[in-house]
Amino acid sequence: MSDSVGTVDIAANVARIRERIAAATERCGRGPRPVRLVAVSKQMEPERIQAAIAAGVADIGENYVQEAAAKRTEVGNGAQWHLIGHLQRNKAAQAVQIFDMIQTVDSPRIAEAIGRRAQEQGRTLDVLIQVNTSGEESKHGVSPQEVEGLLEAADGVAGIRVTGLMTIGRWDADPERARPEFRLLFDLAQKLDGRAGARMEWLSMGMSHDFEVAIEEGANLVRIGTGVFGPRAR
Repeated sequence: MSDSVGTVDIAANVARIRERIAAATERCGRGPRPVRLVAVSKQMEPERIQAAIAAGVADIGENYVQEAAAKRTEVGNGAQWHLIGHLQRNKAAQAVQIFDMIQTVDSPRIAEAIGRRAQEQGRTLDVLIQVNTSGEESKHGVSPQEVEGLLEAADGVAGIRVTGLMTIGRWDADPERARPEFRLLFDLAQKLDGRAGARMEWLSMGMSHDFEVAIEEGANLVRIGTGVFGPRAR
């Protein structure tokens, strides 16, 4: 194990995050449905990912297709891999080979590209619709008003299965500032569950600094990087 891994107790970090997830779940009176921890391994070496999997992490999140391709070959198949970064159409074939879920579908063209490549590979891939709940121009995702139209477009695409929604809340030192955006995504999921054949099974929202607020507003996929792996190299 490299020195960079040895300086971070990933197993202890995972245990602490799980305790905080459990406490947030209890605070909001959620039922027995579990919250899945997606450990975001952007810029993290394979040894750290392997340590997280050894600590019980079952879901790994990556932002870039090329980076994930190299890591997954080395890490192996001990976890489910999620694409949580923006997908370019010319990377769809490789993304379908690597990932078990793509969380960032934000246009009919991307949905169609994923579906076409998934069919070529003989599989059906779970996807989430990315929603820009904050309205920030720097963020990808469809507007809340566009979600239903994208669901209808995706309903006709073989090779994909829409199973929920994803958002990135605005970054603020006070995580409470993101609460209205998380609540908006939850309300959208409630409204659209079953619409155009989509199942709103997953709400992916919340990161290291705001995941507890996200859980309180209905998240059951939380994407946590530094809280698991420690700071990224600069």
